[in-house]
Amino acid sequence: MLNDTARASLWAIPAVLLGSLLNILDGVSYGMIIFPTSAPFTDLGPMGVSMFFVSCVLAQLCFTLGGSGFAGANGSMMIEVVPFYHILAARIAYAIGEDKPAEVVATTIVAYALSSVLTGLSFLLLGALRLGALIGFFPRHILVGCIGGVGAFLIETGLTVSMRIPDDDFNIDLETLRFMFLEPQNLALWTIPLALAILLRLITSRWSHQLIFPVYFVVIPVFFYVIAAAARWDLDELREDGWLFDIPGGINGQSESWWKFYTYFDSDRNLIHLEPLWTTLPTQFALLFFNILHPPLNVPALAVSLNEDVDTNKELMAHGYSNILAGAFGTVPNYLVYVNTLLFYRVGGDTRVAGFLLAAATTILLLVGTGPIAYIPVPVVGALIFVLGIDLVKEALWDTRHRVSRTEYITILSIIVAMTVWDFVIGVLFGIVISCFFFVVQNSQRRSIRAFHTGETMVSTVRRPSAQRAYLKEVTKQSTILRLQGFLFFGTITYVEEAIRGIIDALSWQRNPVRFIVVDLTLVAGVDMSAAEAFVRVQRLLAAKYVTLVFCGFTVDSPVGKALESVGVMNSEGVELFSTLNDAMEWTENVYLKAYFRSQKLETSIPFVLPGRQDVDVISSYQSSQNSAGSPRRSMLFEAGSRTIANEIRSPPILEDTATEPLLTLVRAFSSFGDFDFSQFRLLVPYFQRMSVAEGFVLWHQGDNSDGLYLIESGVLRATYQFAEYAQSIEESMVPGTLAGELSALSNLPRNAKTVAERPAVLWKLSNESLRRLETEEPNLARMFTHMVLKSAKIDYDTLLAALAGRQ
Repeated sequence: MLNDTARASLWAIPAVLLGSLLNILDGVSYGMIIFPTSAPFTDLGPMGVSMFFVSCVLAQLCFTLGGSGFAGANGSMMIEVVPFYHILAARIAYAIGEDKPAEVVATTIVAYALSSVLTGLSFLLLGALRLGALIGFFPRHILVGCIGGVGAFLIETGLTVSMRIPDDDFNIDLETLRFMFLEPQNLALWTIPLALAILLRLITSRWSHQLIFPVYFVVIPVFFYVIAAAARWDLDELREDGWLFDIPGGINGQSESWWKFYTYFDSDRNLIHLEPLWTTLPTQFALLFFNILHPPLNVPALAVSLNEDVDTNKELMAHGYSNILAGAFGTVPNYLVYVNTLLFYRVGGDTRVAGFLLAAATTILLLVGTGPIAYIPVPVVGALIFVLGIDLVKEALWDTRHRVSRTEYITILSIIVAMTVWDFVIGVLFGIVISCFFFVVQNSQRRSIRAFHTGETMVSTVRRPSAQRAYLKEVTKQSTILRLQGFLFFGTITYVEEAIRGIIDALSWQRNPVRFIVVDLTLVAGVDMSAAEAFVRVQRLLAAKYVTLVFCGFTVDSPVGKALESVGVMNSEGVELFSTLNDAMEWTENVYLKAYFRSQKLETSIPFVLPGRQDVDVISSYQSSQNSAGSPRRSMLFEAGSRTIANEIRSPPILEDTATEPLLTLVRAFSSFGDFDFSQFRLLVPYFQRMSVAEGFVLWHQGDNSDGLYLIESGVLRATYQFAEYAQSIEESMVPGTLAGELSALSNLPRNAKTVAERPAVLWKLSNESLRRLETEEPNLARMFTHMVLKSAKIDYDTLLAALAGRQ
């Protein structure tokens, strides 16, 4: 065990050296800018470095000691919090007053620690509720815009650090431009680090080795001191001219203690003001919002890069603990750094021993103090900050130029501009607002009407006699079906309302008067109040024309149903609701059939049974309301019925005196298939066996062996097709005058559906044995009968396929 630990420690040395170097570079670049460079924070850069290392050590220990699933996870401070910290510091300084510098600094440090605690609590809550994956669905372009804003801030910070001027004195105006470009000393101070940053990116664009970055920033100080020694430049003069950092105590070796920031928590001095902390809460929440977006994105990406399987929610819990510890120790937030961890792994730091040694090495860097910072060339830190800023701006503006839509790119650019011109809180809020605006605009341009149909092309799956089917083909032109999709809100419902108004305007009404408008909401995710109230207006408009509004695709207790119920449209006269589009179409077809049979007083003269809901007297009630006998809609029903159903009612002359069953039902089933000698059907009667079944009786299950075909004299059968385990089942009703189970009987294959009696039924069964006997005793008749059965089956299945195709 001890030997294994020693071996792992030796193997981890290169990774620990690299990790320590990265921490030094990050500490100098991030830590030095934690506090603004304006008063009273002018000389707090070294203290910021100490706070950086404390947060880094706490995160490293938390991740290494089992908090993270990545054995070699590297923890560090979040660079993205720096702009928000400058806003916090400025507001606290304004609230307390710059004449009280110690109190301003103490309250600012507490505000930083508070942000760590809030971040930690948020991560713990997200991890406990297992919402890690959910955060990853936050609009990516808003996050990219915020990252670009951080990049612009870092470029600006690189300028202020390089020229050693306070943040408050840097404004984009003519005076600043003169200061930057017309004074040779200042021009050299910021152009050299900028050139070094650009040179690094040119090198890495050609060579992509992971060690180029750290080695580059080790070589620059070496060259700096070689040139300074060769030119015999005095270090104090270089420091005075802004080429080296002026660190109090760092010149004579008496560096500032790493724990200096803890002295501001001295209760005896009573430096902390609570009231300004309340005023910073909006900025704290904006900072929090930005903080919690990174780990849910970084962790899955790192898991893919390292080919490791980790639990995102566990990682969030680890981030929660590490940030609460950071807050308790009075320092800044931290997180698992993607790039550092990836480099650490690639040079052998894939063990917890390596992670622990990195924590120990970082602790040593912390204890050494900030004195060595006095000998770090300012261009090194400036170049580091410029590199980070350029990378983030490039990621936001250049890398996304062909990957996002135009509106998303405008959003990204707008966020960067808002963050640069105003501040980061306004930038984040502006990004969310403009994204919502573009979302509304884009979705308003998407038509919520997925398809338009008439009842002629959108049919139900009910198997009806051919005469009724011919009648419905003509009269269902009076039905219009609108299939809607998406979320219906004030931006999309306009098109729906205009479409319905167009259906019933004078010109369209003259060409094709409508009786039913079926609105299918199956694919609608939700309905807002504006859209629901639009349906109220539509209902009133349709009621004036005696048009029934038929909703389908939802239930009353669903979100869509509750939205429509809240405005009262569901309880209005002339409004119907069905759970599926097929049920709605079945009901409208039944209404048309009922209207014709009732008008001709034929309901008792022939078997007439309707499947589904039985409240189909809508047309009769509208007739009494209209009190007019010459309605074009009713005239169409009667004319179509006289050409179709009336022929079914008039039996062939040869059968008038011998109208017995099952002969009459056979004639009803096949009378429209051509000129046959129906007298031959008498020969079929002995082969059929009459049977009565009660409601709910199961004739067969799907997969059962076929026992024959059934002719329906009265009642209703319902077949249920289940083609796949998780697919939605398909239901088909069969009414008097139709056949059931015919294909399975003729092909002698298993049943393809479960069939039950929806209503008490009288059936005539032609068993397999009787069919074979018919083929032997009456071959010509059997051939003719089989031919008509197949023709009937083709029409029935064409109808079923058409009904299913219309629902795609």
